[in-house]
Amino acid sequence: MWGRRQGRLRPVVCGVEELRRRRREREAVLRKARREQQLVSKRLLREDAPEEAGEGCVSAILGETELQVQQLLRQAQRGTEEKRERALVSLRRGLQHPETQQTFIRLEGSMRTLIGLLTSNQALLQLEAARCLHELSHSEQSTVAEACLPATSYLLTYLSSHSPDFIELCLYTLGNLIVESEAVRRQLLPQGIVPALAACIQSPHVAVLEALGFALSQLLQAKEAPEKIIPSSILASTLPQHMLQLLQPGPKLNPGVAVEFAWCLHYIICSQVSNSLLIAHGALSTLGLLLLDLAEAVQRTEDAGLELLACPVLRCVSNLLTETVGGQMQLRDERVVAALFILLQFFFQKQHSLLPEGLWLLNNLTANSPSFCTSLLSLDLIEPLLQLLPVSNVVSVMVLTVLCNVAEKGPAYCQRLWPGRLLPALLQTLFFSDTEVVGQSLELLHLLFLYQPEAVQVFLQQSGLQALERHQEEAQLQERVYALQQTALQG
Repeated sequence: MWGRRQGRLRPVVCGVEELRRRRREREAVLRKARREQQLVSKRLLREDAPEEAGEGCVSAILGETELQVQQLLRQAQRGTEEKRERALVSLRRGLQHPETQQTFIRLEGSMRTLIGLLTSNQALLQLEAARCLHELSHSEQSTVAEACLPATSYLLTYLSSHSPDFIELCLYTLGNLIVESEAVRRQLLPQGIVPALAACIQSPHVAVLEALGFALSQLLQAKEAPEKIIPSSILASTLPQHMLQLLQPGPKLNPGVAVEFAWCLHYIICSQVSNSLLIAHGALSTLGLLLLDLAEAVQRTEDAGLELLACPVLRCVSNLLTETVGGQMQLRDERVVAALFILLQFFFQKQHSLLPEGLWLLNNLTANSPSFCTSLLSLDLIEPLLQLLPVSNVVSVMVLTVLCNVAEKGPAYCQRLWPGRLLPALLQTLFFSDTEVVGQSLELLHLLFLYQPEAVQVFLQQSGLQALERHQEEAQLQERVYALQQTALQG
C-alpha cells in the first residue's frame, strides 16, 4: 500500500499540471459565485419623512385606512389644484406604510384613479401621482408591484418628458418594479423599454443618468436576462458603447454615474453572452485605464466612497480576463499591477472586504501570463503581498494562489521568489486551522521544492517536517502532506 501511494504521489510525476488543474477547478467555483452574487435592491426618492408635516393625516389613514384612502382619492379628483395636490401629498405619505399600501391595492378603482391623475395635464398633480406610484414600487410585497402593472406603460412613455426630475422619478420607479415582477418585465420589453433607456443615456443630466444606471442594472439582474434580454435587446442597442463612454476616466467622469454603469457592465459580462463584443468595443482597455485613475485618486484623497466604484471595476476586469488570454495584452503590465497594489493597500487600510476582489484580479492577471508574473517580481511586490496573509482565510488563499501562479512558471521565477520572508510565511500558514489555506500552502511548497531544491534544506532546518505532522491525519490533506514529507526526506 505504501509503495503504491508513494508512486502515485511522487511530486515530479503529478507535478505542476495536476496542481494547476486543482487550482483552476476551485477558481471556476469562485467565478460562478461571483456571477451569482447579485445586488438586487430598491431605491427610494423621498423629500420628507413620515414623521414630518402630515403625521396626523397618516395616523388617521392607519386608523381607518379604507375610508381615509377613498376620501383622499375623491379629494384628489375635484376641487382646486392646490387642494387636489394636498390630498395626493397626504396619500403619498400614507403609502409609506405597508398597511396603507395593501388597502390601496385592494380598493376597487384606486389604481385607475391614480393613473388618471398621472396622465392629467396638470404638472404638479402628475408629479404627486408619480410619487405615489414610487412609494408603492418600493413595497416589499410582490402583490403591490403587480398592482402597479397598468401604470408601467405610462411611466415608460414619460421617459421622454422634458422634466429631468420627472424622468428621474419614473426611472427609479420602473427600476423598483422591474426587479420585483417578471410580469412587469414581460410587459415592458415588447413596449420598448430598452430603446427608451438607450435614449435616456444621452441625457446631459447627471441625476437622470444615475437613475438610468439603476433601472438598467435591475433589468440586467433578472433571471431571464442572460437568455432573453441581454443578447437580443441590450447588445443589439447602443447601450454598451454609451456605458463605456461614461466610464472613460477624465474630468467628465461622474463617480455616481460610473458606479451604476460599472455594475451594469458587470452583469452583462457575467451573462457570458458576448464578452468578445465588449472587448472589441474597448471594454478591457477602458476599465484598465479606469483602474489606473482610481489608483491615482486613492493617493490624493481618503474619500471612502472610491471603493464603491473599485469593486465593480475589479470584477469586470477579472471576469473579462477569464474569457480571453489574448485580451490581457490590452493592459499595460507594470502600470496595471502597480495600480492594483496601490488599491490593495487602500483596501487594507480602509475596506478589508474588497481585498479578495483585488487579489482575484491579480490571480487572473498572473494565471497565464509570465509577463505579469515578471512585473510582480520586478516591482518587488512579493513582500507587500505576504503582509496580507494574516487578514483572513479567504485573503490567505488568494495570496497563496497568486504566489503559486508565479512559482509554476518555472525555476527562474522560483529563484526570484525564494529570498526573503516567503518560507517563514509559509511555515506560519501551516499552523492555520483552515484546510484550504493549508492546502494552498502545500501546493506552493511543492512547487518550491520542485524548482528550488535549496528550499528543501532550509525547510528541514526550520522544523518544516514537524509543521507538516499537524496535518497528516486530515483526510483532505493527507496525500499532499505525505508527498511533501517524502520529497523533503529524499531531497
